[in-house]
Amino acid sequence: MAEAFSKATTIFTSKPPPMLTFVLLLVLCILGFYTLHYPRPAESLSNPETALRYRQIFLSSATNHTLASYLRALTLHPHLAGTKASLDTANYVLSNFKEMGLETRTAEYTALLSYPVQSSLSAHFSDGKVVDLPLAELTESANVVRPYHAYSPSGSAHAKAVFVNHGTDEDYFALRKLGVNVSGCVVIARKGGLPRGVVVRKAEAHGALAVLLYAEGDKFRKGFERGTVMSGVGDPLSPGWAGVDGGERLDLEDSEVLKRFPRIPSMPLSAEAAETILGSLGGAQSPPEWSTGVGGVGPGPTMLNFTYQGEKRVVTIHNVFAVIRGLEEPDRYVLLGNHRDAWTYGAVDPNSGTAALLDIARRYALLMRLRWKPRRTIFLCSWDAEEFGMIGSTEWVEQNLVNLGSKAVAYLNVDCAVQGPGFFVGATPQLDNLILEVTKKVKDPDSEPATVYEKWVASNAGINIQRLGGVDSDFAPFVQHAGVPSVDIYYGRDFPVYHTAFDSYSWMTNYGDPLFRRHVAVAGIWGLLALHLADDSIIPFNYLSYAEQLQQAYKDALSKVLNGGVSLYPLTTSIQELASAAKEAEAEAKILRQQETTGDSVVLKKRALNDRLMLAERGFLDADGLQGRQWFKHLIYGPPSDYESKLVFFPGVADAISRSSRMSRKEGQAAIQHEIWRAARAIERAARALKGELT
Repeated sequence: MAEAFSKATTIFTSKPPPMLTFVLLLVLCILGFYTLHYPRPAESLSNPETALRYRQIFLSSATNHTLASYLRALTLHPHLAGTKASLDTANYVLSNFKEMGLETRTAEYTALLSYPVQSSLSAHFSDGKVVDLPLAELTESANVVRPYHAYSPSGSAHAKAVFVNHGTDEDYFALRKLGVNVSGCVVIARKGGLPRGVVVRKAEAHGALAVLLYAEGDKFRKGFERGTVMSGVGDPLSPGWAGVDGGERLDLEDSEVLKRFPRIPSMPLSAEAAETILGSLGGAQSPPEWSTGVGGVGPGPTMLNFTYQGEKRVVTIHNVFAVIRGLEEPDRYVLLGNHRDAWTYGAVDPNSGTAALLDIARRYALLMRLRWKPRRTIFLCSWDAEEFGMIGSTEWVEQNLVNLGSKAVAYLNVDCAVQGPGFFVGATPQLDNLILEVTKKVKDPDSEPATVYEKWVASNAGINIQRLGGVDSDFAPFVQHAGVPSVDIYYGRDFPVYHTAFDSYSWMTNYGDPLFRRHVAVAGIWGLLALHLADDSIIPFNYLSYAEQLQQAYKDALSKVLNGGVSLYPLTTSIQELASAAKEAEAEAKILRQQETTGDSVVLKKRALNDRLMLAERGFLDADGLQGRQWFKHLIYGPPSDYESKLVFFPGVADAISRSSRMSRKEGQAAIQHEIWRAARAIERAARALKGELT
C-alpha cells in the first residue's frame, strides 16, 4: 500500500508536459468564453407545463416577512414629492432593483408642485369666546407636512360659518329652499361623493369666501385629510406634453394654467374641529335626509377667522423603472405601476403597493435565476408626484405616447394595495376573464384555504369589476389618454387614516394587515396577471366582455336617462359590430392556442392576432377628446365634467346631457345625438381594429 501511494503521489506531483498544459489552458479559456458570452439559454414558454411551473414557483415564493420589511423601510420617514426624503425613497427602490440584478432606468421631469407656508383658524362664538382650532395632528413629527390642499390659492377670510353637507348641487338646492345663502361665508363641507377640488369650485360658484373640508369617522377624529384641489392630471405648466428639463413651459399666469386652480382658499379640517364649529351653528335646521346629527346649518352666529398662505415651486420629480426584456417579443410591453410619493408616511397610500411591487420584482428575479425569461418585456414602474395629480405617470405617458400606442399590451396599477378587508378590482372589460381566472389561483388572505375568487363570489356584492372612468390613480393617463387596457387592484375600500399623519407602519400592523397576508394576496394577483400577459402565446383578452358591457350595462342604462328625441341606433349597430369581431377573434385565438408548433406561419398568425387584440382599445380614443377637456381622449371611460352625473361611462354623452339643461330642447337633443354618434364611431374603430381589415 505504501508503494502504491508513493506512485500515486509521483503521478500527481510530476510536472506535466508543456504542450498538455497549453492545450488544457486553451480548453479552459474557450469554455470560460462561451460560458460568459453564451450562457445557458432561457427555457421556452411554448410548453404550457413550463409556464405553469414558473407561475407556481412565483406564488410559492411569497413571504409575509419580506413584504413587511419593505414597508417598514419605505415608511420610516414622511416622503412628500419634491423633498429630499422623497428622493431617498426613490433611491431605495432603485437600489433594490439593482441588487436583484434587474436592468434599471430613471426618468426625471420638472413639475409645478404646491406646499404650505402658514395657516391659522380661530372660531369666534356668540358668547364672546375665541378658540384657536388645531390645524395639525398632535402626533406628527417635525417632518410631516402641515395639513393643506395642494394648489389652493393663498387667502384669508373673517366671516360666518355655514354647513353645506357634501357640497353638491342638490345640497345647495336644499339650502336655498331653507332660505340659506352661503355667499360671503366660510363653507364647511364633509367628504362624500365629490372630489375635493369640485367641492371648492362649487362653493366658489355660490359666492363662498373659503372652504373647510373634513372627513367623518369614529376613530382618528384628530386626523386631517391632505389632498390636491387642482383639476385635471399632469403638470399644469406642460399640459399635453412632457415637462422635460429645458422643454416648453407655460407661464404661471397663463390662463390655461390658472383655470386648473380654484380661486378661493381651502384647507382640511379634522372631524373633531368640525364638530366644535358645527355644534355652535344656528339658523335653519339641517334637512333630515342629510343624516348628520347637526342642528343648525348657519350662517353663523359663529364667525371663523381663516388664513392660508402657500407657495408653488417648480421641482424635479423622479420615476424609477426595472425592465425585464422579453425573449420572443421584446417590443411588446406589459407594465406594472405604483406611485411612491406620500402626503405623510404612506403605509397604506401608496407604499403598501410599493412593497408589493418590490416583492414581485424579487420573485421575478428568482424566476430569472431559474432560466425564466418572459415572452414579452415587463416594466416595473415606480411613479412620483401622483398625489398632486398623477404627475409622474402622466408626464411619462405623454413623453412615450407613440411607443405606448404601438407596443403597450396592458398597464396593471396598484395604488393602496391594502386598506382593509375585501378584494376590489377595476379594469377595462377585455381583462375581466383573466382576472377571474387568476383570482382562482390565489389563496384568500382572510379565509384560507378558500381562494380569492371563492370569497369574492360568496360576498354580499358578489363579482363586481369596477370600471376606470375616474382620475384617482395612475391608470388614468394609460386608459384615458393612451388607450392602454388597464387594471387597478386593492384590498379594502376605505380606511380612516387616509392622507393623515396616522397612515403609518404602526396603523398597518395594528389594523390594516397585521400578518401581511393581504399584501401577499395582492402581490400574487398582480404578479400573476402580468405573467399571463407577458408569457401567454395569445394575449388573454376577451372582447366579448366589452361588447356585453357596452350593450347591457351602458346602452340600456343610457336609454333610461334619455327622455326621447334621441336615437340610440348608432350605438346598437356599432356594439353589434364589436360583438361580431370579438366572436371571430375568440374563435381564432382558440384555434391558435391549440397549435403549439413554432413554425413561421403559426408565429406570424399569433403575432397578427395579438396586435389586433392589443390595438383594439386604442379605437375608443378620439383625437379631439372630450369637449373643453381635450386631454381626455377615451369616449367610453373618462371623468364627466359634472361629477353628479348619473352616467359613469360615455363621458362625452354625459357632458352633453349636462350641457343640454342650458340649451333649447332642439339644441340639447342635437348635442346629445352628436356625442352618441362620436361614441358609436369609436366603437366601430375598435371593432375594425379587432378584425384587422381595411374597409
